[in-house]
Amino acid sequence: MATIYIDEDIGKDEPTQQGTEASPYKTLQFAYLQRPAEAQYLTRKSDGEDKEWKPAAKSALKKAVNFFEQQKKKAAREQELTAQRKKEEEERNKVLEAAKQLTLEEDTSLPAPLKIKLDEVGDHIKLRKTDDAESKGTRVHVLGRVHRERKQKDVLFITLKDGYGYMQVVVSGKLAKTYDALTLTRETSMEIFGEMREVPAGARAPLNRELHADFYKIPSHWKAAGGDDAITNRVQSSAEHATLLDLRHLTLRGEVASSVMLVRDAVEYAFNQAYKELRIRKVSPPALVQTQVEGGATLFKFDYYGADAFLTQSSQLYLETCLPSMGDVYCIEKSFRAEKSLTRRHLSEYTHIEAELDFISFHDLLSHLEYTICRVLELTLADPVIAGYIKSLNPEFKMPERPFLRMKYSDAIDWLREHDIPNEEGQPHTFGDDIAEAAERRMTDIINRPIFLTHFPVEIKAFYMQKDPQDLRVTESVDCLMPGVGEIVGGSMRLDDYEGLMAAFKREGLDPEPYYWYTDQRKYGSSPHGGYGLGLERFLAWLCKQHTVRDCCLYPRYMGRCKP
Repeated sequence: MATIYIDEDIGKDEPTQQGTEASPYKTLQFAYLQRPAEAQYLTRKSDGEDKEWKPAAKSALKKAVNFFEQQKKKAAREQELTAQRKKEEEERNKVLEAAKQLTLEEDTSLPAPLKIKLDEVGDHIKLRKTDDAESKGTRVHVLGRVHRERKQKDVLFITLKDGYGYMQVVVSGKLAKTYDALTLTRETSMEIFGEMREVPAGARAPLNRELHADFYKIPSHWKAAGGDDAITNRVQSSAEHATLLDLRHLTLRGEVASSVMLVRDAVEYAFNQAYKELRIRKVSPPALVQTQVEGGATLFKFDYYGADAFLTQSSQLYLETCLPSMGDVYCIEKSFRAEKSLTRRHLSEYTHIEAELDFISFHDLLSHLEYTICRVLELTLADPVIAGYIKSLNPEFKMPERPFLRMKYSDAIDWLREHDIPNEEGQPHTFGDDIAEAAERRMTDIINRPIFLTHFPVEIKAFYMQKDPQDLRVTESVDCLMPGVGEIVGGSMRLDDYEGLMAAFKREGLDPEPYYWYTDQRKYGSSPHGGYGLGLERFLAWLCKQHTVRDCCLYPRYMGRCKP
């Protein structure tokens, strides 16, 4: 039995210390852990006035003893768990080794399978009845990836996905004991054969049916990574948004991201359908241009065989040139804005749905916009599968109330002043202010219905916009604002007289010469016409209730991000 020394000033709580006067510990608790139940424990503070070694206080020693006992029990428990884990690992390895010896062969006496997609339905797919032992279900052949899997006794339940739908698969007997079944990981691709059956009473499965497997294949290169590299470890909802975007190729496999992409596909198709109904023709304008539409500050400039060129900000000017020969036209193309903005509603590359309409009035333009937006929603929601995705993403979504609220810019300024919503300088809004995104969105959210905000001042709008004949201070322009996201559409009547357009070029300090092909439209049979651009990602953010437009495109591009 030894005497242990603790010096609270110069001692060290390190295993290399001896606990002697020359090599003391720093704390009683650590000393007792290293040297328990010794003869006595002497303590001191060598930097203090009293440098004499004294026995440790009984209360302090009691705490140290209690802590030691707790750590002893904890260590024993950990040792027990380690031994248990080792035993379980050994047993699992034995099971896996035995499972490697099992091989599966397809029963050739069974009916030839019918190859189907996971969402496929129809009279050609029969379900075996749960209350009729004599009934037979169609034997099918499906392919997909493991979305979820769970083991229940000796039965393996798999939810398979193929991008079209989901199917519950029941794997039992020998099939559930193979090495592939025991090591199955999410996202593994599988080829499965089996009989289609009704789901037992009280159970639930996609389309109220399940596939009872009689054979499956998993080629080695179809297996998804497991362990630390498993997709459930790499992609987690709690991860930072930037991390999820770095792993966008994997994030897209999740239910939310894939649902938004499926809705996007349906919405884009609905726009094409709605325009077809309206006899508006689709064209494909160039993306490489040498003119600007929305101001030079947001142009992506590049060298084009020794000449300056830009990525298009908008296809509007090219659409206008199509009106005399094709009538009303539209396009769904990429537009690019070099905006150094990191707000949740800005992208450097986005999908731009643009249309130009000939021989119309401003009233016609607003009526067309309202009809088109609502028609696209009707067409989208007519598909029950897509409607289901929207319901899941945005449970509170309702078709917008018609007619949309019409509000002039000057009335919006008054509304903002009345509701004490200041401009970006913290001052009351005044006529001529470019209403900031935050104020605009707050107003829209309070009013809580779609708004056509119209008649913006000439000074804050693009050079090509037509002035209002009743008030030359403002343009025949419109922004469509939606609750939760703000502006999703910007449009206007276009300047249709040559002299007025030339004056606008001069006012903006633009050389009209590169725009000769655009100004010629006013020299060879001009007409009253107008159009608009709709940001598909903003439309989706509103429809699917997504916080940011970045989650509404496949691989978002914005300042600082051009990968993956």
